[in-house]
Amino acid sequence: MNKLLIADDEVKIREVIKEYGKINGYEVMEASDGEEAIKLVRKHDFDCVILDIMMPNLDGYTTCKHIKKLKNVPVIILSARQEESDKLYAFDLGIDDYVTKPFSPKELMARIKVVIERSGKSNNKNDNHSIEGIELNIAAHELKIDGTIVHVTNKEFDLLLYFLENQNIVISREKLLSSVWGYDFYGVERTIDTHIKMLRKSLGSYGRYIKTVRGEGYKFEQD
Repeated sequence: MNKLLIADDEVKIREVIKEYGKINGYEVMEASDGEEAIKLVRKHDFDCVILDIMMPNLDGYTTCKHIKKLKNVPVIILSARQEESDKLYAFDLGIDDYVTKPFSPKELMARIKVVIERSGKSNNKNDNHSIEGIELNIAAHELKIDGTIVHVTNKEFDLLLYFLENQNIVISREKLLSSVWGYDFYGVERTIDTHIKMLRKSLGSYGRYIKTVRGEGYKFEQD
């Protein structure tokens, strides 16, 4: 059973995450501030740590720095602060994801699952992703649709892989640009729209699973 640590000074938020964590098969421990979180990390091996930024005694940024020095554990920032500078600073510290409040508990659980799998702490990690008639072989860099190999560009392949790893999560165009193209890519959001159109065409009838969320971005979700 994967173990989570949620550090937040808001009791209700900790309770919600703990409840949803248990429903999703996680063991969840709580900390009300950064100092308590660090003590728990010293004593226990967590598969993912969720940190609020604004906490008493020790803020989330400083707590993250200490935790990363202690152990190689994935960290997700959960904060009401939505400024780009906050997010960029957090990613520079080595966090794995940044979720803004108010948040969807279901989406947070999905993000936690992705982060744990990417860290190699889950037994479910493999070189293949499949959903209905879509088969993605990472090692062979091969896409099959209903058993037939479909040739796609490298970026289409990477984009589909990212969607399959983040199913049911609304992903902004900015997030897709940074995650699939890289932070050093200074492209425009039209790049995303163009590749989404190409990928949908390559997926045939399954292209409908890539849904446009108006004003927010895209989401890969089965009907």
